[in-house]
Amino acid sequence: MKMMILNAAEVEQLLPMSECISAMEEAFIALARGEAHQPLRTIFRPPDVKGVLATMPTFRASPSPLFGLKAICVFPGNAAIGKDAHQGGVMLFDGATGELLALVNASAITAIRTAAVSALATRLLAREDAGDLAIIGAGVQARAHLGAMVCVRPLRRVRVASRRFENALKFAQEMQPEFPSLIEPVETVEAAVRGADIIVTATTSRDPMLRREWISAGAHINAIGTFSPKAREVDTATMVAASLFVDRRESALNEAGDYLIAAQEGALGPEHIRAELGDVLTGAHSGRTSPAEITIFKSLGLAIEDLAAAAHVYAKAQAEGVGTQVEF
Repeated sequence: MKMMILNAAEVEQLLPMSECISAMEEAFIALARGEAHQPLRTIFRPPDVKGVLATMPTFRASPSPLFGLKAICVFPGNAAIGKDAHQGGVMLFDGATGELLALVNASAITAIRTAAVSALATRLLAREDAGDLAIIGAGVQARAHLGAMVCVRPLRRVRVASRRFENALKFAQEMQPEFPSLIEPVETVEAAVRGADIIVTATTSRDPMLRREWISAGAHINAIGTFSPKAREVDTATMVAASLFVDRRESALNEAGDYLIAAQEGALGPEHIRAELGDVLTGAHSGRTSPAEITIFKSLGLAIEDLAAAAHVYAKAQAEGVGTQVEF
């Protein structure tokens, strides 16, 4: 049998953001309808190692049955050496025979699909007139999220803050030619988020950098940087004040430090989670209820997202003759 290998450049070529947003919408609807299945990810943390290995299996029944498995290492320190923190592969298996169909670069898949899911959440939950974007972080995900946000809202202004101002400045200089909206580097998180009606937190911070007093009424927050029970980007006061939406309840209750730490403090409980994104897409939940409501989408990243993105890329690669076929 032959297996297809798709590298990062090929993934980026075959998976434009607008198409990925549509693929993520279909994936969340399938999950909400019970047409896709996945367990919690397994995270392996060896002692004295500066990274982790996560494995994320899933199954999708239609339009054709597929198994997917992402095996990915997360090394937060990679940014300092010019590498993506996420390194690994997504494997696609035929759901009828078990044959390995493709190995797809997981770093590119993760960057695009994570931003696409945030764009989907923003389309569903942000105010219709939202257009003042704050991005906290200046790495791979920050770049992908800027491209994703312009797909769902016409941006009037973009402010970016990073732990080091020079990184925010570099981000603005590199990204400005690609976007008509003014991209303004600022020195503090507060300066970025005050007055913003769309906020993206894309950091590796273990402690909250968002404070309730900085958040405007009606703002929508995509909290995407952390996936550990012991790390969070959003403070407890903001979590309590906002309507919380998640990609998957089970994942949030086990992995989302933004929620779990606030819950350990006694500030909220499971009932505080309004809905999964799929519930809003299928009409089981209405989403935003008022212009002044603060909404948070806590993204942890799901295996079904990786499968849906990789399957889309694989199908296009077959049709367009892209990728490398190897005997396996």
